This record gives sequence, C-alpha cells and structure tokens, in this order.
Amino acid sequence: MKQELQSLPKGLAEDVSRNLVMVARLIDEDPEGAYGYSRVALRLASRVAAVREAAGFAAYASQKYSEALAEFRAARRMTGNVDLWPVMADCERGLGRPEKALDMAGAPEVQKLDKAGQVEMRLVAAGARRDMDQLDAAIVTLQSPELASNSVQPWTARLRYAYADALLAAGREGEAREWFAKAVESDKDGSTDASDRLAELDGVEFVDALVEDDGDSDNDNDGDVEVVNSEVPEAKSVPEAEAEPESAEDSVDDDGLDDVDDVDGDEGDLKS
Repeated sequence: MKQELQSLPKGLAEDVSRNLVMVARLIDEDPEGAYGYSRVALRLASRVAAVREAAGFAAYASQKYSEALAEFRAARRMTGNVDLWPVMADCERGLGRPEKALDMAGAPEVQKLDKAGQVEMRLVAAGARRDMDQLDAAIVTLQSPELASNSVQPWTARLRYAYADALLAAGREGEAREWFAKAVESDKDGSTDASDRLAELDGVEFVDALVEDDGDSDNDNDGDVEVVNSEVPEAKSVPEAEAEPESAEDSVDDDGLDDVDDVDGDEGDLKS
C-alpha cells in the first residue's frame, strides 16, 4: 500500500493514509464509521488500487454489497490479481444471486488462488448452496482434505464451524456436536461462537454472576443510594470527514472505471 501511495503528492498521500488507517481501525466495531472514512479516501485517490480495495471492504462490512462489488472489481482490474475473487462471490450472495456465486466458484480464477483463498471460496460456495436450500450439497461442498486434516491452519476453525452448522441444519445433531467440539479446539482466538453452540447442544446454561451479585447488594441496602457525579474528560473527536457523495455511483463513476480499463484491460462483468 505504501508503494502505491508514493505515486501521490506527499501531502495528499498523508491525508489518504490517515483515512485508510481509520478504516482499518473501525471496520470491525464500527463499519459505518469505517465506510465514511473510506469514502473520503476514495474521493482523494480513486485511482489507487489499495484505496478501492479498502473502500470495498468497508462497504462489504456495512452490507452495501453492490458498492463493495463495484470497488472490488475496480481494484482487481487495476492489479490483475485474483485475491478478491471469493469476497466478490460473497457479494453476489449478499445481492441475492447465489447462482452467480456458484458460477464463480467453478471459474478458472479459483485455481489461481492460494490455499487460504480456495478454502474461502469453498465456504462461499457452501453458503450459496444453503441460500438455495441445498443442505446436502452444502455439506458435500465443505468435505475436503482441509476439513479432514488434523493440522490447524488460520481457516480451520471457520471451516469446521461451517460444517458443524450445516450438519445441524440438516438435523444431524450428533455429528454437528462432534464438529462444533473440533471447531472449539482449533479456535484459539475466538473467531467463532463454537463454544456457545456446543454448550447449547449440551443443554448448558450460563449464569451471569454479576447480575446475581447486583441482586444481593440491592437486598442488603435498604437506604438510599448516593450518586456521585464524576467528570469524565471529553473524548477528542477525529476531524469530521468532508461531505460524502450523494450516491454509490459517485465513487464508481463511469469516467474513473473507463480510465482504469484503458490502463489495465477489461474484466468480464460478474453480473448474471
């Protein structure tokens, strides 16, 4: 990304960089906030592939799938790589086009993905099958050497979780419990709620000890509770971004994409 930003004037590059940092910082906890910063970066440097990609992920996190797909297409057209293929297919799912996602899962581009990308594509394809109420096909789609492997990779927990969830949806509760347990074993960073799903299957109920303690303290205190006001320092606000364009079309204008086409060549339209 730094190399791409070096093509911009220093002051502009710094402004774009600050906005991209905010996108990365907010995208998980505040997708809409991240989306706002991505729009500013996009307005400043729409011809930078990293900016288009960041804008795509911010729109994707905000469930603005049409915008996300347009930005991912632009970024792919600029770079020529296929890394974004799985998330582009998932955008098709978000737009209610699971058949298109399945078409992309069978495209030659998938063979060019690394192992992580191929697993991601398998997850998207299985999700598309479930969108079409093809549960058995979704289960078969997830069955793979990566699923059967005892080696724990970055994708292992999510793959096992998706398989367990599909089994449970198909009414195969015993097998689902086994695979939720396997997902828990491999989910070291808590990227899934596999432990909660496993506990639910086992009929385990969690009691919030803090709630109980609050109840006990209420019973013990018959008198009035004194409220002490304390001043909390006001959080410093990040300078407000400039007004956003009125529509998604402004970020993916015909002129901008035409310019990209002239430099990097045409990419086939993914819409069915």
